[in-house]
Amino acid sequence: MTIRLIAIGKTDNKFLEALLVDYIKRLGFYIKFSFDIIPDIKNAKNLSETQQKDKEGTLILTKLNTSDVVVLLDENGKQYNSVDFSNVLQKHMNSGIKQLVFVIGGPYGFSSKLYARANGKLSLSKMTFSHQMIRLFFIEQLYRGFTILRNEPYHHR
Repeated sequence: MTIRLIAIGKTDNKFLEALLVDYIKRLGFYIKFSFDIIPDIKNAKNLSETQQKDKEGTLILTKLNTSDVVVLLDENGKQYNSVDFSNVLQKHMNSGIKQLVFVIGGPYGFSSKLYARANGKLSLSKMTFSHQMIRLFFIEQLYRGFTILRNEPYHHR
């Protein structure tokens, strides 16, 4: 199985970027992982929230294969603790799917078309985080999940 993370907009903080690179490298020891960044929508300030979500949604949908299992990182999604999330990852790996895709949307969330395409929603917290920071938090949780599955000491139970 391959895991992909798709996000809108680049990370402009060099410290966050360095941490992302570190955790992506670590994650590579466990699973094939890719991180796809879709550039910010040009002239977004001239668009309504719905128009911006629709444009972003269209761009995201072009990156998906019909066989992908798609999970949106959404404030209304299901919440897990780290051990339960590792079990979710294991279930996906056992199911035989080729690619599990997680998506971080733009500042206003997701289009209705993207919600319709999604197989699930995941929330990392009831709190709101910047789109740049949530990437790091999510990739760290993926890494943590795989260390849990291997009973490695990174996650102290």
